[in-house]
Amino acid sequence: DGEAYYASAAEAATTVRMTGDEIHKLGLEQVAEISARIDAILKSQGISEGTVGARLVALNERPDQLFPNTDPGREALLESLRAQVRAMEKRLPEQFASLPKAPVEVRRVPPSIQAGAPGGYYQAATLDGSRPGIYYINLRDTFDRPKFGLATLSYHEAVPGHHLQVMLALESSAIPLIRRRGGFSGYSEGWALYAETLGYDMGLYRDPYARIGTLSDEMLRAMRLVVDTGIHSKGWTREQAIEYMLANSDMGKTDATAEVERYIAIPSQALAYKIGALTIMRLKEKAKKELGSKFDVREFHNQVLNTGALPLTVLEKKI
Repeated sequence: DGEAYYASAAEAATTVRMTGDEIHKLGLEQVAEISARIDAILKSQGISEGTVGARLVALNERPDQLFPNTDPGREALLESLRAQVRAMEKRLPEQFASLPKAPVEVRRVPPSIQAGAPGGYYQAATLDGSRPGIYYINLRDTFDRPKFGLATLSYHEAVPGHHLQVMLALESSAIPLIRRRGGFSGYSEGWALYAETLGYDMGLYRDPYARIGTLSDEMLRAMRLVVDTGIHSKGWTREQAIEYMLANSDMGKTDATAEVERYIAIPSQALAYKIGALTIMRLKEKAKKELGSKFDVREFHNQVLNTGALPLTVLEKKI
């Protein structure tokens, strides 16, 4: 009963009802659109030979885009991330009426666990103030963390991404604890991916390579729609899925294989990011259209974040 199982898993992960065919088609459309945007920026920088994926791989290998894979190089990378987070924090009042009390810090994933840890992740602060929110970055190899992709990762994992979404809920005295601690991937990962796009609204992606970085991360989330449904709804093989990832991104084979095996092992979870972000963006445009000159982005963000994690269908009714 695999088809029914996958449909149920996809609805549980995204909290919206879409068929495998609908998600696959949406993913193909998103990949084509994002690829065209990356292609235009690459060409504007004189990088025009080869596929978009091949050109991204070449950019990822350029010495000017890499920190040295040494302890001083890793410390320089951490300082770069801290500067990005501090710069974003100064600008947050432009977009947000409410901000968390807890601070957020950037730390390296402990070397003892880095071999099996993801590239970056967020740990919530404690409510008693004994530990800040922490944005962990995996520095097992600085080649995996090129400079052009760092800003978008910072905005996703720290501010205005998971730190705002998680801590505004946890610190709230107006909502029940079960909702402060609740989790829906479509909402939480959708918010963090949406938060990456606020760098455009705030003029923080002035560097064309930073724009390539955020689009490259967005491409990964779009490819997930194609590959996850390809495997579980379209009958794709593991090798077919890996080849698709390699052809459309800057991934090496090791990373592409790890991604595909994640989708095989956990059907539908990877759909949540892009579908969640697209839902929030659509609701934002709807609010702008309905409210016209009365639209206030700070109030929109307040409405999205002030009740804790929600199924996207409930968030849509709320907005």
